[in-house]
Amino acid sequence: MINKVGQIMLYVNNQDECMKFWTEKMGFKVISDEDNGTLRWIEMAPTTEAQTSIILHNKELIAKMQPELNLHTPSLMFFAENLDALYKEFLDKNIKVGDMVTMPTGKVFNFADNEDNYFAIMEKK
Repeated sequence: MINKVGQIMLYVNNQDECMKFWTEKMGFKVISDEDNGTLRWIEMAPTTEAQTSIILHNKELIAKMQPELNLHTPSLMFFAENLDALYKEFLDKNIKVGDMVTMPTGKVFNFADNEDNYFAIMEKK
């Protein structure tokens, strides 16, 4: 039986620029940056203790290795506390954000990474 989500793979055009976005603007920590000579992958998470991490893979290389693979960006929902302050912080860091929306489950807004992949973040206390 599956008991947790371990890693989420993001296929990106520029691993270094995406790593810079996730670490410098989003505050993620690099857990590992591996290169076996053929394939490079970068593992990151909000904290080094997080149970789920994001892996950045080179989209072009993966497409050549496995052409049948779906390389589209997954729809990810992140949770955070004090969404109003985080929204302002994202604006101050020039992160592209959507409008703040109040849903029955709480406040939520979306944001884009440096490659215009959109993700959502919801206030979760």
